[in-house]
Amino acid sequence: MTTLALFLLLFLFMFMGTPVAIALGLSSLITIMAFGTDSLASLSLKLYETSEHFTLMAIPFFVLAGSFMTTGGVAKRMIRFAQAAVGHLHGGLAIASVLACVLFAAVSGSSPATVVAVGSIVIAGMVREGYSEKFAAGVVCNAGTLGILIPPSIVLVVYGAVTETSVGALFMAGVVPGVLLGVVLMTIIYIVARIYKMPRQKRASFKEVFIAGRDSIWGLLLIIVILGGIYGGIFTPTEAAAVAAVYAFVIAVFVYRDIGFKQVPGVLVDASKITIMLMFLIANALLFAHVLTSERIPQAIAEQIIAWNMEAWQFLIVVNILLLVAGAFMEPTGIILILAPILFPIATQLGIDPVHLGIIMVVNLEIGMVTPPVGLNLFVTAGITTMSIGQVIKAASPWLLVLLTYLVFITYVPAISLWLPSLF
Repeated sequence: MTTLALFLLLFLFMFMGTPVAIALGLSSLITIMAFGTDSLASLSLKLYETSEHFTLMAIPFFVLAGSFMTTGGVAKRMIRFAQAAVGHLHGGLAIASVLACVLFAAVSGSSPATVVAVGSIVIAGMVREGYSEKFAAGVVCNAGTLGILIPPSIVLVVYGAVTETSVGALFMAGVVPGVLLGVVLMTIIYIVARIYKMPRQKRASFKEVFIAGRDSIWGLLLIIVILGGIYGGIFTPTEAAAVAAVYAFVIAVFVYRDIGFKQVPGVLVDASKITIMLMFLIANALLFAHVLTSERIPQAIAEQIIAWNMEAWQFLIVVNILLLVAGAFMEPTGIILILAPILFPIATQLGIDPVHLGIIMVVNLEIGMVTPPVGLNLFVTAGITTMSIGQVIKAASPWLLVLLTYLVFITYVPAISLWLPSLF
């Protein structure tokens, strides 16, 4: 009865248009007051304790680092380097757009930020070079999803906090799948460009490539600082986030000088808004997870699945279908916070590696970012182009088949995700 009431209330509030964070908190509060034994004082304490989780401290620092990198000219430098490196290929500007998304994802940790930073520059440039706006928008909309897979991914931090999985291992696990998806997208663009004779730019000289690479190197070093520091034993993932924020500030203000001291308070305010929104969502979701745990809902589901003799590969099919449906209606952080506490105990009982499960979930959520009706990247892309949301959906749709095929490989070839973490 308690379980039914919890989920009915959650879906009722969401159907009414209540924000996900409030829906999670209200459904948990009403369920506990009606069926539980906890007092309001203990709930207040629980809400405070969930927000105090050490791993979650990484989120505001990674958000701040991404804000400094996004506000500055880091994206422009990365795009120039990408164009110089691969612009001479067939479909070179489109390939450079994907490469720029890969590079910028490694410093922003956000999918919408990647679409805005890269797309606002390259989509108009691709149209001027002779590409259709539909093709340009589809490429950037899908490549921008790499922002939540390639470290420092905020979604991976949240998954690590909810499941007590090493954030450092998750970051390492996201590198190969993220780069691989970028290579897959670039390869398909090259093949299509050869078939349809898409434009190519003049080959840049080695000197031009070197200068463009040198200009962007300070931004690219951020990922080396984060992963190198974590696996070099210099600092924890949470400390790495703080170092990343300071590094991004120094690069944006003193090295590139794209941001003056007068603009710093504005960057801090923008980062604070995003952080408050995320932390409010996380606090309410962890309260929801507390109700799940106290009612032994994940354990009951796990026991039932074990009783059905469901194999791991069959369970992963269910996970993918569930996440693909959820991704079409909710944003990634909310899905992780709601479903990870349920799926994680079942996966561990079936012998599925927690790190591998995290990457599977994030790849599913990448697809959700470009799936209507609530795919956030679709709305962001429409906002930076002259296209309607319907036109953007049509532009992004052909690439969904690529992402779905890629999801199958990530799901059933664990070595893609686990190879790099296993080295350490």
